Amino acid sequence: MSARHALFLAFVLHRRAHGNTSLLLEILGAGQGRFAAIAKGARRPRQTASALLQPFQPLWLAMSGRGEVRTLTTIEEAGAAIPLQGAALLAGFYLNELLLRMLARHDPHDPLFVFYQSTLSRLAEDGDLESPLRCFERHVLAELGYGLMLDRVVDDGVPVLTEASYVYERERGPRYPSDLVYGPRISGATLLALADDQPLVGDQRREARTLLRYVLEPHLGTRPLQSRELYRRWFATDSIHEN
Repeated sequence: MSARHALFLAFVLHRRAHGNTSLLLEILGAGQGRFAAIAKGARRPRQTASALLQPFQPLWLAMSGRGEVRTLTTIEEAGAAIPLQGAALLAGFYLNELLLRMLARHDPHDPLFVFYQSTLSRLAEDGDLESPLRCFERHVLAELGYGLMLDRVVDDGVPVLTEASYVYERERGPRYPSDLVYGPRISGATLLALADDQPLVGDQRREARTLLRYVLEPHLGTRPLQSRELYRRWFATDSIHEN
């Protein structure tokens, strides 16, 4: 098999109809990063490709072309679809939308690809959606060079204390509260739970969600996230998961 048609593991992030019979896809591929591709004829009757080219379905793909939009030449199932339902399904759509907003095309991030797949599995298995979502957001930022300072105070470098309260300054980190520091108030316990990828409990879920939304805001653009709007309509709340 030539390198041009070599198989790689991939997930569909978004799909829409293209022409009369094809699909235009945004795909996250191992060794490929995010890229656009056309699946020619995938919507023709008796074609199986359309059923496979769905979000959360692991795929083996091959493609041809060198332009901005590639052409899929092979589409094969690489395992069972990850079974996301209800709030977990919307959380999965949020992960996809986050990657579409944050990742440049044709820029491979293989550690993030692996972490995306494991996070989908966590969403399918865990009742707690907040912890894996915050963990994934943090890993996306770190992979793109925007890693968060979570365990030390910016002002003097001392370790964050569980029982203390801080203000998180965007692009810097936790600081001691003062009238000169702007950002969300967050407890040391929440900061350390995020730093160690520990499960978030009680008020930590709300604090962590507020913090990550604040940090991600400059990177996501001005358009509202469709997954958040959909969650509001379905569950009458702004959170992906509330207890």
